[in-house]
Amino acid sequence: MIEQLHEVIQEIEQKWTAKRLLVVGDVMLDKYIWGEVGRISPEAPVPVVRATHQSHQPGGAANVAMNLSKLGAHAEVIGFTGGDEDERLLAKGLRANGISPEFVVSEGFPTITKQRILGGRQQMLRLDSERLGARSEDDYERLVKSVLAHLPGCDAVVLSDYAKGVLTAKVCQAVIQAARGQRIPVLVDPKSDDFTRYRGATTICPNLGELSTAVHLDGRDLKPLLDASEALVPELGIEFLTATLGEKGIALVRPGKSSLVPAVARQVFDVSGAGDTVIAVLALCLASGLKPETAVELANIAAGIVVGKVGTVPVEKYELLAALAPEIALHGEDKVVTRQELVRRVALWKANGERVAFTNGCFDLLHVGHITVLEQARGFGDRLIVAINSDASVRSLKGPSRPIVGETDRARVLAALAAVDAVVVFGEPTPLEVIVATRPDVIVKGGDYAVETVVGASEVMAWGGQVKIVPLVEGYSTTKMCSR
Repeated sequence: MIEQLHEVIQEIEQKWTAKRLLVVGDVMLDKYIWGEVGRISPEAPVPVVRATHQSHQPGGAANVAMNLSKLGAHAEVIGFTGGDEDERLLAKGLRANGISPEFVVSEGFPTITKQRILGGRQQMLRLDSERLGARSEDDYERLVKSVLAHLPGCDAVVLSDYAKGVLTAKVCQAVIQAARGQRIPVLVDPKSDDFTRYRGATTICPNLGELSTAVHLDGRDLKPLLDASEALVPELGIEFLTATLGEKGIALVRPGKSSLVPAVARQVFDVSGAGDTVIAVLALCLASGLKPETAVELANIAAGIVVGKVGTVPVEKYELLAALAPEIALHGEDKVVTRQELVRRVALWKANGERVAFTNGCFDLLHVGHITVLEQARGFGDRLIVAINSDASVRSLKGPSRPIVGETDRARVLAALAAVDAVVVFGEPTPLEVIVATRPDVIVKGGDYAVETVVGASEVMAWGGQVKIVPLVEGYSTTKMCSR
């Protein structure tokens, strides 16, 4: 169960779009040749991949920026490139996703590329094009100068180290000290086995192998590994350490204390980019002031999403919210939304390919008839919106003695139902404005209505939707309950 769930939902849906994060590190271009395998080569015992199409997308530190962007934040990325065609492809891909790239061209060092050949969903081979080694002092000075110029106004900084020559000890310390001096959290995805270069960061986020190497222990036994990690935190002057442990989950390590969030059980197709997703989610959570414990739980859920994809593919906001849906269902308060919040939530549902159903009413004194209609309405979609009349709207329709139950309580009770995904209060005589704003796929009403009398019927059918009339349960009504 995620702590601060209501705050988390508010941050993801409304506030992450206002966050600005800076990513510094080894930017790359990931290229893919997709194909099918049908036979073994007669020339050598290797599969023959019949290429069907090719693609490319930002990788390495640039993939961290992609994750941030897909989660709604504004991301900027700084790193070395080669002033070549691959740099242009990388910059184009980033800008197409609303990311601002600031590349420092390093003479004699081509833009790093990783080309993967896939047969079906299986990676068959990877070809890396790169030149390793230190750049000139002038290159590093230009890089640091660019970073310092972009720091003011940042909500968090990510150092994404792939050991390709960008994040030297000198660069790391220059960025960390400058950012911390401005009270900006710094998160590090390390590759160096010497973590002292990251001293003073907010958190370091190694994987199991990187952490084992850093503390000189076998990673198969977690307890001594985590014990050694606890001692490492004060030694490095970091606030906490976040270790991704593969199928074991993610560990949050503080001085003298560690906790483990078990991995989300999913079918794993490709672990490429999972670390980028974890650190992007952690960075946004820290930028939002969420607790590290909450950040780790959310990052763990995000990691479970991306390992189910093929290739280096970022997690998207709607996927993260969809993964949180079971927890949201247990917290009715998170289902009661404003109209503006509802529009955003519906957009995310539709981006996830979900069908949206809609119904409305006063729902004063909830009874079995209401429940039956709601459950049937939910059967017509993957999500159900319930729009309820405000107290003033109910009075205008049913007289001064109604409603018996106020709008806040009516909304909260409806939100507690498993069939309901969102509740919104409207003050107009009819819910037409809500219907037009959300454009549901289907409107559902009880059997005392005909299609032609349903508010919004013509509108929803005009955009290809449907209107469904479901039978009422005999003998149940709020009026009868009041009379009794």
